[in-house]
Amino acid sequence: MASKSFKGRLSNLSSSSDIPDGLGKPPMPPTVTFGRRTSSGRYISYSRDDLDSEIGSGDFMNYTVHIPPTPDNQPMDPSISQKVEEQYVSNSLFTGGFNSVTRAHLMDKVIESETSHPQMAGAKGSSCAIPGCDAKVMSDQRGEDILPCECDFKICRDCYTDAVKTGGGVCPGCKEQYKNTDLDEMAMEGALPPLPLPLPNGMSKMDSGMSRMERRLSLMKSTKSGLMRSQTGDFDHNRWLFETKGTYGYGNAIWPKEGGFGNGKDDDVVEPTELMNKPWRPLTRKLKIPAAILSPYRLLIFVRMVVLGLFLAWRISNPNTDAMWLWGMSIVCEVWFAFSWLLDQLPKLCPINRSTDLNVLKEKFETPTLNNPTGKSDLPGIDIFVSTADPDKEPPLVTANTILSILATDYPVEKLACYVSDDGGALLTFEAMAEAASFANIWVPFCRKHGIEPRNPESYFSLKRDPYKNKVKSDFVKDRRRVKREYDEFKVRINGLPESIRRRSDAYHAREEIKAMKLQRQNREDEPVETVKIPKATWMADGTHWPGTWLTSSSEHSRSDHAGIIQVMLKPPSEEPLHGTDGTIDEARLIDLTDIDIRLPMLVYVSREKRPGYDHNKKAGAMNALVRASAIMSNGPFILNLDCDHYIYNSQAMREGMCFMMDRGGDRLCYVQFPQRFEGIDPSDRYANHNTVFFDVNMRALDGLQGPVYVGTGCLFRRIALYGFDPPRSKEHHQGCCSCCFSSRKKNKHASVAHTPEENRALRMGDSDEEEMNLSLLPKRFGNSTFLIDSIPVAEYQGRPLADHPAVKNGRPPGALTIPRELLDASTVAEAISVISCWYEDKTEWGDRVGWIYGSVTEDVVTGYRMHNRGWKSVYCVTKRDAFRGTAPINLTDRLHQVLRWATGSVEIFFSRNNALLASPRMKILQRVAYLNVGIYPFTSIFLIVYCFLPALSLFSGQFIVQSLNVTFLTYLLVITLTLCMLAILEIKWSGIELEEWWRNEQFWLIGGTSAHLAAVIQGLLKVIAGIEISFTLTSKSGGDDEDDDFADLYIVKWTSLMIPPITIMMVNLIAIAVGFSRTIYSVIPQWSRLIGGVFFSFWVLAHLYPFAKGLMGRRGRTPTIVFVWSGLIAITISLLWVAINPPAGTNQIGGSFEFP
Repeated sequence: MASKSFKGRLSNLSSSSDIPDGLGKPPMPPTVTFGRRTSSGRYISYSRDDLDSEIGSGDFMNYTVHIPPTPDNQPMDPSISQKVEEQYVSNSLFTGGFNSVTRAHLMDKVIESETSHPQMAGAKGSSCAIPGCDAKVMSDQRGEDILPCECDFKICRDCYTDAVKTGGGVCPGCKEQYKNTDLDEMAMEGALPPLPLPLPNGMSKMDSGMSRMERRLSLMKSTKSGLMRSQTGDFDHNRWLFETKGTYGYGNAIWPKEGGFGNGKDDDVVEPTELMNKPWRPLTRKLKIPAAILSPYRLLIFVRMVVLGLFLAWRISNPNTDAMWLWGMSIVCEVWFAFSWLLDQLPKLCPINRSTDLNVLKEKFETPTLNNPTGKSDLPGIDIFVSTADPDKEPPLVTANTILSILATDYPVEKLACYVSDDGGALLTFEAMAEAASFANIWVPFCRKHGIEPRNPESYFSLKRDPYKNKVKSDFVKDRRRVKREYDEFKVRINGLPESIRRRSDAYHAREEIKAMKLQRQNREDEPVETVKIPKATWMADGTHWPGTWLTSSSEHSRSDHAGIIQVMLKPPSEEPLHGTDGTIDEARLIDLTDIDIRLPMLVYVSREKRPGYDHNKKAGAMNALVRASAIMSNGPFILNLDCDHYIYNSQAMREGMCFMMDRGGDRLCYVQFPQRFEGIDPSDRYANHNTVFFDVNMRALDGLQGPVYVGTGCLFRRIALYGFDPPRSKEHHQGCCSCCFSSRKKNKHASVAHTPEENRALRMGDSDEEEMNLSLLPKRFGNSTFLIDSIPVAEYQGRPLADHPAVKNGRPPGALTIPRELLDASTVAEAISVISCWYEDKTEWGDRVGWIYGSVTEDVVTGYRMHNRGWKSVYCVTKRDAFRGTAPINLTDRLHQVLRWATGSVEIFFSRNNALLASPRMKILQRVAYLNVGIYPFTSIFLIVYCFLPALSLFSGQFIVQSLNVTFLTYLLVITLTLCMLAILEIKWSGIELEEWWRNEQFWLIGGTSAHLAAVIQGLLKVIAGIEISFTLTSKSGGDDEDDDFADLYIVKWTSLMIPPITIMMVNLIAIAVGFSRTIYSVIPQWSRLIGGVFFSFWVLAHLYPFAKGLMGRRGRTPTIVFVWSGLIAITISLLWVAINPPAGTNQIGGSFEFP
């Protein structure tokens, strides 16, 4: 153990306002200053310099620093002092930011209700018995009191420290000397410490001055020839694991210098029969599409390409001389449609399916072996990000249910950390998360005990099926009834939080006004008392100001101007399982949790700092803040991001994703994308909300190339890929198309890279061939946080797959991740506050190359594109049971605005440097075509709008796009239609979607193409050319007042300008059909062929727009008046325009012979 002293200085409770403003330019970012309120009421602040330097005088506070259990510091249980410090950290609300002191406010209570779980912030405990001190007594991981004296006198940590340092070590209760004055020794009292593992020969204890990286990475020294493979010369990890006495440190192995292996003889190397007889098994498999389906599918694509080419050639060579304008418009549209179809179809040539083997994952990572005798999980850690911004638009109950599903997921508890990003800084979200953490105390053990699926309580208790099916435990019915009652009360508390916060704030505000008026009366005895105006603050449950956004916005307390906030809602769990007790014995437990692990994953609330004058980059900026904060606090090598309305439906989803990351070649995967599945969609899926064609056809097809695109949620990232590094062995896989011409020049470079240790080549950024990265450039890319930079190689190493196969390169030895984590301390959380400040990204590459990419409303697609452009691969993981489920807008207007946002982002991508035409050679050709289609598809709307009007123009004019409906035209049209239908049938076969889903997708393709996509093109062009940004807002509502209908929102009609083009198309085509019939019937020589052609294509347009027309009708004819007004205006305008253009026969004047009286 090593101790360090911190110099204490008194600091003010409020934010620092005495910092002088810079002259002419903004001040430089300050050094992080940590201020903390002790249990005795003192406020102590210390700067980063104080934390890193020894101080020889002044007021001291003792902190204990625990060296991680490397081979040089043998494993032992964490000290009580560290646990108490971690408890203080978890009970403190950390705030800070630009030009302000980083403070830790000790929370006596986080929510109004009581908390019983020992991991939760504000957990109740015994009070200190020292008069005048209301601090809590030290407690262990179960929340039980730690009493240092045999008289059981209750004393808090600060008072105990004072008694030992200044009181002569005398117990304030019995006045006897403490028998044990060392908290570290108290930790071991009553239990024998584990025997330390022997150090290798010739090695001694390392000094305490080593850096964190040096402590975590041990040395590899042995290169015994008997352990080398004869063919490859690589070290045989399998032999070393079973034949040597290696001791693992924080990552790498230390090999003993002993000469004998096996039976003790130097030359005899004995292989255990277990190793020889046990074959290596992969974690994943590729399931290829049957050739009976895929071969005809590819053939049909080729046939349709040929037919389209011949058809366009015929159309161009056979113009309609009677209506060249009509023919010309149709030719241009048809050429574009053929090009657009080609971009969409070519990436579908190589679809594949994949499967995982969870049994193999458990066998490799969680089964007792010689290197892991206890069977402790060797899986890497995962940091889960949940983003929310506005509790009014994203109900806290929905977010809380998502958090509960994460906390209850089937993954090692100590390996999980959940971070909730509240970009609005709302107290409502904060307290809702605290309520969720409190309810998790009973919900998570209940799920583990009975194997509950899904682990979202709202979804579970709303299941239509029998909840008692396949439940074998006799007490399930009783447990479920009790948990259901608790959940109902939990919902009442969540739904009552807005009113509770408002009432509490009003009460505290009234009290402050009364105090101010009393103070004014005391100062002005004879003068009349004026009304005192005090800013109306929002108050927390412990009676202090909320540092985030107030209900009544104020300076430094608004959505765009507030301090950074971090609150550890649930502190990190203990390394060993913590089993519950019988509910009849422990009154705090409603159910019997004997032999059930009651630990909860770490839960952290984060609200990044926002200040006026800074571009906070919306969701992408919030996600990058979480990346930095999590790197310092938990540093999981993998990151799962979820929207607040997407919960974990399959508790083993993360294990399935980890199968891909930990399999052979998994170190080259940047992310594993899961399909999005939705609940609450109407049975007919009127507006194609399920989007199954994209998720089950396009994404599976991309999985056969370089990987699926990133769609914003339900994605498991490799942290190193988000940092902007190139994939391992990138130079080996991509030598460029001209490598054969310049092989002599590149040969030496690649040879030098090949001789560089893989540990140095694993982290590479950019296109340079240097063997090692220039570490001096890292602060310019990642910022000035040394904690963050030090965490990068650790995350890279921990994310490697196991080196258990000759083909596994860049692997790690088994057992390397069974080492206990480092405990949270105050300086760590203070550093996390600094990296979420508004100034941290200045002059760095965050948002440009590192993290989520800025500059587009569809930051997800751009972020995935950048990774693929650097040579990374991605994988599409479709699980038998849906991995995640969320909600989607079933209302027509909301759906159109959702599509508008996506299309606007695509237009921005097309006009940016992220255009696939500018992709690097590392991206595969068909993958580039897929990304090119992402940027081009909105422009199809221009040609689609024109083509939808062509049938009406044909009926109005009496002409058609061809001279006559001859056999050649009809044959081409028939073949093109049949090949399209056959391709659709084969896609349905290999993807598993339904024919109705395919048809719904076709319908909404035209609805969105004639409304949202066109608006996106206009919006994008105005933004790029003129810098003008326009928005499309909602106006009136109608319908949807039936609260008993689950799909009431489907019938709500909210008028938006996006509806004008489709309505116009429908009205024009309907009028044109009537005009065409009238002309043909009453004409002397009826032109039936032209009428049939025009009417057929008009019905084709109207059939696609049928869901749109049905949506306008609302429910029971309750259509907004504005729809009738627009329809009437459009009909009258078209009629008058047609009469003006083509007046009746026998009149020469516009409008015929009609005259006003």
